[in-house]
Amino acid sequence: MRGDGGYPFATAPGDLSEPVAWRPELTAVALILDSAPDGFKAAAPVDPRALGALLADQAGIDGRHVIVADAAGEHRLWLRDPQPGRPLAAVIPLDKDFITRIASLLRFHRRLLGRASGPLPRGWPLTAYRLARLDLMLRALDLRDEGATYREIATALGRDDAARLSASDWKMSASRSFVVRLVRDGIAMMNGDYRKLLRIR
Repeated sequence: MRGDGGYPFATAPGDLSEPVAWRPELTAVALILDSAPDGFKAAAPVDPRALGALLADQAGIDGRHVIVADAAGEHRLWLRDPQPGRPLAAVIPLDKDFITRIASLLRFHRRLLGRASGPLPRGWPLTAYRLARLDLMLRALDLRDEGATYREIATALGRDDAARLSASDWKMSASRSFVVRLVRDGIAMMNGDYRKLLRIR
C-alpha cells in the first residue's frame, strides 16, 4: 500500500503486530542478495527457511523480503532474485552505511556457516533510553495537537514543578525547555525524520 510521502509500506502503518520489512535503502542492516555474476560457479544459493524461523516473508515485484529470527539479532534480507537454487551474491552499495552493511553481511555469513552470528552492529536496535524519549516525544506531540500548553504537557508528563512555578519562573525552567524540545523534535520526526531511526545511530 502507499504511505506518507509516497513511500510504500510492507504492512499497514496502523497494524504493527508483525515485523515490518523496511526498504533496504533506508535500513542499514538490511542485506541485498542478487544473482551471482556469470563464472562464479561456487556461489551458493540461500534458502531463508533453512536458517531458522521467518518473522516476515513478503514477495513483491522487486523480489522477496525476509526477516530471519536469530537470538543475537534478526537478519533482514532482500532477495532480488528469489528463484530457488539460484547462486547468489551480496550487493553492498557504496553509501554512508557501507561499514554497517559489511558488518551485517559478516553476521549473516557466519549464520550461513552454522556459527553464532554475533551481535547486531552497534547502535541497532534502539536503546531503552531512546525508546523512552520517543515515547515522551509522541505523547507531547499528541497533547500539543490537542491544544495543550507547554505547561499542561509538562504536568501530564510528570514534571511536578510545572504546576507550582510562577509564570516568570516557568519561562526559564528546565521543564519548559525539556517540553519545547520534545515537541520540536516530535514535529521534525513527523515531517520525515522518522526515517533516521532506520539508520545506525
